Amino acid sequence: MADESAGFTRRSLALGAAGLVAGARSPGAAARDGRPYYDRARALAGGDPVLGALAESLTPGVELPRPPAPGPVGLFDNLVMLSAGWVSAMAVLTDEGIVLIDALPSPAEAESVVVAGLREVGADPRTIRYVVVTHGHEDHFGGARYFAERWGARVLMSAADRELAAGADPDRTPPRDLDIRDGQCLALGGTTLRLYLTPGHTPGTVSPVVPLRAGRERHTAMLWGGTNPPADLAGLRTYRTSVHSFRTRMRQAGVDVELSNHPNDHGLQRAELLRQRPEGPNPFVIGQRRAQRYLEVMDLMLRGRIADARAAEARKAT
Repeated sequence: MADESAGFTRRSLALGAAGLVAGARSPGAAARDGRPYYDRARALAGGDPVLGALAESLTPGVELPRPPAPGPVGLFDNLVMLSAGWVSAMAVLTDEGIVLIDALPSPAEAESVVVAGLREVGADPRTIRYVVVTHGHEDHFGGARYFAERWGARVLMSAADRELAAGADPDRTPPRDLDIRDGQCLALGGTTLRLYLTPGHTPGTVSPVVPLRAGRERHTAMLWGGTNPPADLAGLRTYRTSVHSFRTRMRQAGVDVELSNHPNDHGLQRAELLRQRPEGPNPFVIGQRRAQRYLEVMDLMLRGRIADARAAEARKAT
């Protein structure tokens, strides 16, 4: 059924990814830059709007769009997207409260987007028990202190990114609470999330794996915690190592749903399609094979970035 949904998504979503190419060149050992890898990634993405959007977002020099904020939308029975447009939070609903993944840039947006959005879909923001911060950039942790101070939510971050956040904005950094360990389980109300350290975007980026429900169907989602790669070779290699380890964990968990905290995966368009056709196949269910290809595209784009960085170093050396 998941692969049938993948076919529906390819046929039905009108907005494809920009920058796709028809052909691909085979990268060899003598390649001087990343273009052959970028071509391979785009060829692998083909006409798939989700994979194509990912390849486009990882292309050097591309800036993420800043679309207007949509209203809240339930992606699954137990998952709500709460978006400011250019950055989003996800609320996992359980019988004993809410796990919020990311908290938007500021207390004002935490209130106007998250709190108001939860109320709009009939959920109680006072029941937010945990806030999982995927990484230490302000657009993800800026509203976390608000939930900790207003309703006593526990805030989880990696230790490395808590330090990163404190160095960037000590006034908005959440109080030190729970440090995320690699592979840690977070259980609430019969729902267990797994939290994996996937450094690269930041030193302590966290990528959750989340169980989801849609009527009688059960699915498993992943949310890659931070997409924009670093510029340095060491950071790029760390990022690629994280991609490889997370792909294995996704395969073991049977991940068939892809989520993102930025509009780099055709996610807002898919959410709008789901809002308009809630009875239709869920476009976020991309199937296990497409979920694996998502990370394959990411890996190829990173290989291109690494080739670019090596070429730049070689030019400097001459």
